[in-house]
Amino acid sequence: MPNKDVMKDSDASSAEMTRLAARLTGIQTAYAQLTRHRVALLGILGGLILLSLLLDFSLGPAGLGPRALVHALLNPSSGTNGVIVWHIRLPYALMAILVGCALGIAGGEMQTVLDNPLASPYTLGVSAAAAFGASLAIVLHWHIPYVPETWMVPLEAFLFAVGSACLLEVVARARGHSTTMVVLFGIALVFTFHAFVALMQFIADEDALQDLVFWTMGSLTRADWGKISVMAVGCAVVLPFCFRAAPALTALRLGEDRAASYGVDVKRLRMMSLLRISILSALAVSFVGTIGFVGLVAPHIARRLLGEDHRFYLPGSALCGCLIMSLASIAAKNIMPGVVIPVGIVTSLVGIPFFLAVVLRKGA
Repeated sequence: MPNKDVMKDSDASSAEMTRLAARLTGIQTAYAQLTRHRVALLGILGGLILLSLLLDFSLGPAGLGPRALVHALLNPSSGTNGVIVWHIRLPYALMAILVGCALGIAGGEMQTVLDNPLASPYTLGVSAAAAFGASLAIVLHWHIPYVPETWMVPLEAFLFAVGSACLLEVVARARGHSTTMVVLFGIALVFTFHAFVALMQFIADEDALQDLVFWTMGSLTRADWGKISVMAVGCAVVLPFCFRAAPALTALRLGEDRAASYGVDVKRLRMMSLLRISILSALAVSFVGTIGFVGLVAPHIARRLLGEDHRFYLPGSALCGCLIMSLASIAAKNIMPGVVIPVGIVTSLVGIPFFLAVVLRKGA
């Protein structure tokens, strides 16, 4: 009898192990399918961005045909067409992609580290601070020694944007990294800097007022190859650190205590994330002006498409930002024939209803 009992226990254990192995195999298969699905979605987003980039490059008030575009692209010095292609259309299209990438991934990280779906560089004061910095250069003509005149406005906008992000980090440290306090302080920064910008508009002369108002609308017409180079280098340096932090950010979505139990230094993670966010958003806003809702909408789209795994969510946020900005650039040049509308107006008009549609879909 004891031998029979042992054999029965052994058979039961073997059957249980077989069921567990089959279940584990099923889980691994499902995860592999999910991973392939996410990679395919990223590939589709990349293809849509490439198509949008080609359309942005091809369409415009000048009405150049395909043959003229190709000839001008291969011959940069080919008269007026070469100037249109190499100094207007191509810089605008590439700057839209880079700005969308920076704002998209900055918004994605900010929503994660602050655990707030409404967090973005625009809603937490970074863009407003950049606008105030630009107003000091435009209205009061504050100059930094040895800085070329053409770089004065972007540089001062960048410094104030980074400064506002640093203030957010200081408040986070002082309040024990309370995300609620950081969000409330960011909202206070928005209203504060908007008031300062309004004051600059009040004391500005006619020409400075026109320049400042146009800057705050957000426009790709300021793009040139020098600014594109700086923007590209900034993204190339910062983005690898964002992707490297993806596993820790995914753990943070489970809660600070759970992330800490996995060995994540939550305070350091949040500090480094805010540093990356400040650099990316400050670069974007300083070169093209105030761009609203891209950093807010793009992460929500990426989250619905790719889930919370930041290995896919962060690249998805960047690609969604690229696509939104590129489509906005196309719309800005073609809504009114012969007129290039500031892209910040387009993103705001389209972003608000689109964001509401995303949030309210399926009762979200």
